Amino acid sequence: MDPIDCTPPEYILPGSRERPLCPLQPQNRDWKPLQCLKVLTMSGWNPPPGNRRMHGDLMYLFVITAEDRQVSITASTRGFYLNQSTAYHFNPKPASPRFLSHSLVELLNQISPTFKKNFAALQKKRVQRHPFERIATPFQVYSWTAPQAEHAMDCVRAEDAYTSRLGYEEHIPGQTRDWNEELQTTRELPRKNLPERLLRERAIFKVHSDFTAAATRGAMAVIDGNVMAINPSEETKMQMFIWNNIFFSLGFDVRDHYKDFGGDVAAYVAPTNDLNGVRTYNAVDVEGLYTLGTVVVDYRGYRVTAQSIIPGILERDQEQSVIYGSIDFGKTVVSHPRYLELLERTSRPLKILRHRVLNDRDEEVELCSSVECKGIIGNDGRHYILDLLRTFPPDLNFLPVPGEALPEECTRAGFPRAHRHKLCCLRQELVDAFVEHRYLLFMKLAALQLMQQKASKVESPKSLENGDAPSSESKPEDPPAPEAGGEAEGSNASGLAKVKELAETIASDDGTADPRSREVIRNACKAVGSISSTAFDVRFNPDIFSPGVRFPESCQEEVRDQKQLLKDAAAFLLSCQIPGLVKDFTDHAVLPMDGATLAEVMRQRGINMRYLGKVLDLVMRSPARDQLDHIYKIGIGELITRSAKHIFKTYLQGVELSGLSAAISHFLNCFLSSYPNPVAHLPADELISKKRNRRRRNRPPGAADNTAWAIMTPQELWKNICQEAKNYFDFSLECETVDQAVETYGLQKITLLREISLKTGIQILLKEYSFDSRHKPAFTEEDVLNIFPVVKHVNPKASDAFHFFQSGQAKVQQGFLKEGCELINEALNLFNNVYGAMHVEICACLRLLARLHYIMGDYAEALSNQQKAVLMSERVMGIEHPNTIQEYMHLALYCFASSQLSTALSLLYRARYLTLLVFGEDHPEMALLDNNIGLVLHGVMEYDLSLRFLENALAVSTKYHGPKSLKVALSHHLVARVYESKAEFRSALQHEKEGYTIYKTQLGEDHEKTKESSEYLKCLTQQAVALQRTMNEIYRNGSSANIPPLKFTAPSMASVLEQLNVINGILFIPLSQKDLENLKAEVARRQQLQEASRNRDKAEEPMATEPEPVGASEDAATQPPAAKDPSSPSLQG
Repeated sequence: MDPIDCTPPEYILPGSRERPLCPLQPQNRDWKPLQCLKVLTMSGWNPPPGNRRMHGDLMYLFVITAEDRQVSITASTRGFYLNQSTAYHFNPKPASPRFLSHSLVELLNQISPTFKKNFAALQKKRVQRHPFERIATPFQVYSWTAPQAEHAMDCVRAEDAYTSRLGYEEHIPGQTRDWNEELQTTRELPRKNLPERLLRERAIFKVHSDFTAAATRGAMAVIDGNVMAINPSEETKMQMFIWNNIFFSLGFDVRDHYKDFGGDVAAYVAPTNDLNGVRTYNAVDVEGLYTLGTVVVDYRGYRVTAQSIIPGILERDQEQSVIYGSIDFGKTVVSHPRYLELLERTSRPLKILRHRVLNDRDEEVELCSSVECKGIIGNDGRHYILDLLRTFPPDLNFLPVPGEALPEECTRAGFPRAHRHKLCCLRQELVDAFVEHRYLLFMKLAALQLMQQKASKVESPKSLENGDAPSSESKPEDPPAPEAGGEAEGSNASGLAKVKELAETIASDDGTADPRSREVIRNACKAVGSISSTAFDVRFNPDIFSPGVRFPESCQEEVRDQKQLLKDAAAFLLSCQIPGLVKDFTDHAVLPMDGATLAEVMRQRGINMRYLGKVLDLVMRSPARDQLDHIYKIGIGELITRSAKHIFKTYLQGVELSGLSAAISHFLNCFLSSYPNPVAHLPADELISKKRNRRRRNRPPGAADNTAWAIMTPQELWKNICQEAKNYFDFSLECETVDQAVETYGLQKITLLREISLKTGIQILLKEYSFDSRHKPAFTEEDVLNIFPVVKHVNPKASDAFHFFQSGQAKVQQGFLKEGCELINEALNLFNNVYGAMHVEICACLRLLARLHYIMGDYAEALSNQQKAVLMSERVMGIEHPNTIQEYMHLALYCFASSQLSTALSLLYRARYLTLLVFGEDHPEMALLDNNIGLVLHGVMEYDLSLRFLENALAVSTKYHGPKSLKVALSHHLVARVYESKAEFRSALQHEKEGYTIYKTQLGEDHEKTKESSEYLKCLTQQAVALQRTMNEIYRNGSSANIPPLKFTAPSMASVLEQLNVINGILFIPLSQKDLENLKAEVARRQQLQEASRNRDKAEEPMATEPEPVGASEDAATQPPAAKDPSSPSLQG
């Protein structure tokens, strides 16, 4: 084996406190860009005059070659040639050499040797890069760090920025795209079969990503003051803008629209709620119902909503155009039969109840959405719905209503709490989980009653007199025990099956069900709050508790039930979802690594971020508090950076464009630097203006010409952060400075910097920052490179591809790898078809494919797929996203299997560096990483280094999985193997004994793991005894001792790979020879049976019957056994 250099950089070693930033984007110091030309630009003699146009001149170019030769080139219909013009003298005659060329490159090759050489090299270099490094991503991803770049002169770039004119004002008719028409037409495309659906989804996705890009650009132009308002006379907060056929409005409460809901704060959250509504209605995808293209952009402290424009809406008043819903939060309400019909189709999937409300004339109006949802028929005849901010029911935990008491679970947790605005809604995921929970309860209640009926039938022939079943009074929150009396589980399962059958019979209403069964279903329906008494159907009325909405007298009972349902949903969030989340954290079923992944995990369970304080309280009170240490740290970091983001938003609104970098660096110094009193550098007026008293024209919306931001101090900022955490998240932070926060909660400043930069769009210079210096501030204004928009938009899905992907996953988990692989390949093709080459879902697809190929023994294919997954994850998620770290680890494993040891090590070191940067060392995932690194180092015989990593992994595993866990036993075994290789048998024995004890207590004496461990202990003892004998011999006989050679085993690559597979959750199920024989015999027997039955059926249909299991068992005999680890991240996609 060739010696390879395996020494990791110092900062990666376990226990290192240093967290450098520069390795995040490694720079190639020797790289110099190849310069082919000095200048290539349009000549000042353009456009060609009429007489030259008649000679075929199209335009003139001006070039300065690398050799400093200045030439003028004519581009004509016949080709390119040099002309005799100079900077001051126009002469279109051909210059010598009189060479006419068909391409510009050919002409430049002729006149400049440097161009010829460098351009060829440049093209060659470009082709060598992987296509995934060059292809554009559908949605822009910004990096929060960037290296110092030289700003070189480039006339073409300068021209590009201004000639497209899309930079700023838009007055060129026929050049802009009609976004609304494009968005709606793509939705109308046919979708009857797969090719049609693919075409439709691709068109929808393409238009959406283009619209998002255009809207983002427009929003930035609006805030930077480069777009004229359509109402310029009004004050800046109230201005609206139209640019490139997109309508822009700012997140302020204009005309007191949200006065009752929390003013500006409500106006700030309304756009995101509206976007969630748009997302949901788009997902339901009802034909004939249209939503607006919507993008929400946060930039420089402002929130801008960008929407496509309904044809004709600008010509008429809003009052005239709204024919469904209300424009004043429920005082005047109108309805329309066509809208009711369209929205009725969405009501079932969205769990929205069709209900009646009163308008200002006390007439009943029927709606199938919240009152704010407005219906407008555009000039194109399409039915649009907009203002979907209350698509989902209100969250009563944050909406105190006088005279309404919440369930005990809520009051115990300190709810209801007044929030800053009254637009708090439950998430769609929560509504779905709640309905699912109610459905299980409904089944259990009905099964219980059926069994009680059966029991009473057996005891007495008389039927039950009391129609009301005994369990219907039981509170829906605590389901009765599923077994009635001492009945076994089995009968309960059959009971549930009966209920299902019964429910279907009654729902189909064909009169076959007997009255007593109907009674059972009716009682169960009533108990779970179903709106129908014959079938399970839970829906919410989104207008309950809306200020200003009144309900007719006749609906009072329904309203009362709906109020109860909302209270139950609020209680369900606190009593089921949050504890369920904490239990998942404790079981390590989900492993968030940074704020974004924590937020994603919470949202998947329907828990809004405003509950973060509650989640952290529960984590603190959890009996397994130590095993949740990583969650607590991530949560506290997220709480601090979110509170800081809220403060930063208002802080930035008062900053002039010229003072932006000074203001941001000052804020970061107050937030993260240990320097006690950073002074803000006000933008020095280097230029003295004559007219100082003139008011500046394009000021940012709502800003005074002030420098209030400059007086902020670290003490004040941290006081505000603690106050914000208390007010918003109801959590008390115990820290007054950043250093106290770092000390108390074990946070890292570099992690806080990453989190705040990602949340606010700041981009900083890639260099080492001395956060802890008490002599100078960490950031100067030169360190802030840019501020980017943070964009929220709809993500259209590729439905067919996703179904293929899910079926593939299911097949793999059942162990049918070949079929799974085919399905996932098919999914990959469809994803590529819809999304193009780059997308998060394609990334998941490639990762699973790589894993499957690896399990099936095709290492090269696994490596190729995984490499694509890594490149793609870096591009679409970010270079230090936790997902990318996972991809690196998989790639390292496949590299090791393909004998690329040094590459595998570099990848693992990179993954470890990124984990340290994103979170720090103390994370359960670190144990897996360190085990991987330790094993590879063991394989290349770097024993001391290997031990450092493996012992760290052992410590982390012990902390997070408890000292008695099987993971810890495995860790002990890995450490023991390295000690054995070092011939330190005492330590090896000690670790293996620990492992053996765990196996024995957890799995029992007879388990194969326990037996293996006991065998290994015997082997170690024999080696230790042999070594001791040899040593004694040496002591006795000195140098003349006759020593038998000792057998020290350097680990074989195969054994290291086997251990790597085990720790990464890839298990090959060993089949003994006997099993294989049995399997083959079984297959043969089935085939004979099949043959016999075929011969019988030959008269009817020759190849009709081929039962599936045969194919499956043949496969099982011919392919390596499956990965049976549903917990591994890759199998869950």
